[in-house]
Amino acid sequence: MKKSVYSLVLMDDVVSAIDDMAYQMNTSRSNLINQILAEHVSFITPERRMKDIFDCVRTIMDNHFQIQGQASEAMLSIRSPLRFKYKPTIRYRVELLREIKGKTFGRLSVSFRTQSVQLMEALESFFRVWYSIEKKYIGKYFENGIEYEYSDGKFIRNLKIAENHMESDILGEAIGQYIRLLDTEIKIYFANIDFPESAVVKMENLYNEHLQYMVII
Repeated sequence: MKKSVYSLVLMDDVVSAIDDMAYQMNTSRSNLINQILAEHVSFITPERRMKDIFDCVRTIMDNHFQIQGQASEAMLSIRSPLRFKYKPTIRYRVELLREIKGKTFGRLSVSFRTQSVQLMEALESFFRVWYSIEKKYIGKYFENGIEYEYSDGKFIRNLKIAENHMESDILGEAIGQYIRLLDTEIKIYFANIDFPESAVVKMENLYNEHLQYMVII
C-alpha cells in the first residue's frame, strides 16, 4: 500500500505517550499512529491483517507446540519436538506478505538443526512423499502447482489462496491446521521409518481424513 508524508500538529504529551507505546510494541511512531487511525475508521491495514492471522494461528496450536517471540510483525516461529535420535526440534516459520501477490500470501519454512546424515536423508525422503501426496490431492487447485523448495534440511512452501477465502480468520485457521497436520505426518513417518511403505499408507490416510474439512492453501 502506498504511503505518503503528512504534517500533523499534535500535543507533546500525546506524542510522548505514543512513543512509549510504540517502544513497548516494538514499532515506530508513524506506524502506531497509522494503526490507531486505521482502527478508528475501521480500515484494515496489512499489519492488522497479519496480526489477526497470527492470533488465529496461536489459538489453534496446542501444548505440543512452542510459539516463539519474533521481532518482525510479518513472521511467526513455532517449535515442536521430534522423537528421534539426538532429539531434534522441528522449527516452523510463517512469513506473511504485506500484500497478496496473485494468490500467494506468504510462505512456510520447516527446518531442523542437525548434523546427522541419517536424519537429513530421512527428511529428504519424507518431503518427497509429502510433495507427492499434496500434488496428488490438491495440486489441481493451483494454476502453477504447489511451489516447494528443499535443500540442506530446510523445506519451504509458498502459501496460496486456493479458493476465495481471504478473511484473516480463515487464513489463520488454514495455516494452523496445515502446520498441525504436517507436524503429525512427520512424526508418523519417523515412528514408522523402518517400514516406509506402511508409513506412506498411514500418511496418505491421515491426509485424506483432513482433506474433508481443511481449507486448502
